[in-house]
Amino acid sequence: MLKHRIIPCLLLSDGGLVKTLKFKDPKYVGDPINAIRIFNEKEVDELMVLDIGASKAGREPDFDLVAQFAEECFMPLCYGGGVRTFAHARRLFSSGVEKICLQSAALENPALISQIADHYGSQAVVVSADVKKGWLGGKKLFASRTGKTLDTPVSDFLARCVEAGAGEVLLNSVDRDGTMEGMDVELINETSIRLPVPLIAVGGAGSLADMKAAVDAGASAVAAGAFFVFHGPHRAVLITYPKYEELEALFANGA
Repeated sequence: MLKHRIIPCLLLSDGGLVKTLKFKDPKYVGDPINAIRIFNEKEVDELMVLDIGASKAGREPDFDLVAQFAEECFMPLCYGGGVRTFAHARRLFSSGVEKICLQSAALENPALISQIADHYGSQAVVVSADVKKGWLGGKKLFASRTGKTLDTPVSDFLARCVEAGAGEVLLNSVDRDGTMEGMDVELINETSIRLPVPLIAVGGAGSLADMKAAVDAGASAVAAGAFFVFHGPHRAVLITYPKYEELEALFANGA
């Protein structure tokens, strides 16, 4: 068992696997079922699938597709995208999903966090916080559904979510998304020290050293997308995952 989880984070758009750059220009990178099968072979500990178009379009989750994902997965599956009601959550859990990731609902209806946590446990609820550099500097909470930054401090939003029952936080740096140029360790550190629950850091990982830096800054786990689907300077699509021994050595010392 690794000391820290390294989680592939797959993005969906219209049923296909895509990768974004700073939350823009989604590039089609393949079939999600095929990607899941590859990650099965590589013995990934956990998988995250986020439908980036569902909430924007006001759509509910593609339950049939998510059920296919859950059936294929040999590892725990966390799903996010379009979950607006407890009935949505119940249907996803019944299909085999182990965790649900909320963002739009957490911003607009935090009571849903409590409903899910009360029924399935806090460990089943992940709240996503996207953070983006504001026009005047500083880091602002970003609502991916509307594409707008918010005045609510990130720490206040997450405190309310944890109080409501969230058992884990996914912290995403919008400005680092897909760049593979390193993670926002300052953001990770200043957020993690205020959180009483585990923090999953995502955005900017381009190497195992970047992931180690995120853990050293306070992340309990690290998620990544581009790092696992792109290879080489021309970003050719090649799904990969480090060997267990590499990850074990990475976290053998320190955090």
